Amino acid sequence: MDTIKKNWYSESCELWPGSTFSFEVKEVLHDERSLYQHIQVFDTISLGKVLVLDGIIQCTEKDEFSYQEMISFLPLCCHPNPEKVLIVGGGDGGVARDVAKHPQVKEIVQVEIDAMVIEVSKKYLKFMSVGFDNKKMTLHVGDGFEFMKNHSHEFDVIITDSSDPVGPAVNLFQENYFSLMKSALKPNGIVCSQAGTYWDSMELVKNTLKICKNQFPVAAYATTSVPTYPCGQIGFVIGSLDGNANLLNPVREFSLEQLKNMDLKYYNSDVHKASFSLPSFVRYEIEP
Repeated sequence: MDTIKKNWYSESCELWPGSTFSFEVKEVLHDERSLYQHIQVFDTISLGKVLVLDGIIQCTEKDEFSYQEMISFLPLCCHPNPEKVLIVGGGDGGVARDVAKHPQVKEIVQVEIDAMVIEVSKKYLKFMSVGFDNKKMTLHVGDGFEFMKNHSHEFDVIITDSSDPVGPAVNLFQENYFSLMKSALKPNGIVCSQAGTYWDSMELVKNTLKICKNQFPVAAYATTSVPTYPCGQIGFVIGSLDGNANLLNPVREFSLEQLKNMDLKYYNSDVHKASFSLPSFVRYEIEP
């Protein structure tokens, strides 16, 4: 359920009952239902442009880079040579934008099920949708499941930039999806998927990490700070087919000058390492 009252939009969702996040709206730029979901774009007083799907904030111009960079560079910097990358979801283009910045990436393939999200993002969210214009990019509109069934042992890294597990994204948090990703990877390949926040979705975190561990010999959960997400945080599960991989320490590190030249605003090697440091109450839940 979502409401606009006296120019204020309030987000609420069954995934975090009893709480809400609100922002002041300057203008409703887009409001339409696609075949899959309700798509809204707002111009706001304090957050810039905001994309909302099915009543849930997906990204805001103010802080989107922390999510996009971390879901991209955590797995990319854990892989010794991430030349070919698959992105599932990510219809706003932000992950593609940041994956393309990694100097070792030669080819990006993206599969997004909802063509309308792509078109709306190209029109209103150009700061992210520039990712679709990169020469490394090949974009497919379709189902990620079906795509991976026909592309075995092909990718070095697979990144799943999904919305929360309601609506069309539910299946991206299931065991058979992680099994499909595993089969689509080259030897020693790595996956990274959005996996919720432990403040409001501990069971989601636990279950998604458990599934990842069932499929990959090395798996871990990392977090990043996104002020406009529930509790100001979001997490990722990362899995590697390399049984000797150390996900906590990047195999490729960049200097501050290199990061600046790549236009990375959040990610660096220190943040990479720190993202896997979890509070004790979380470790009690997810560690054996």
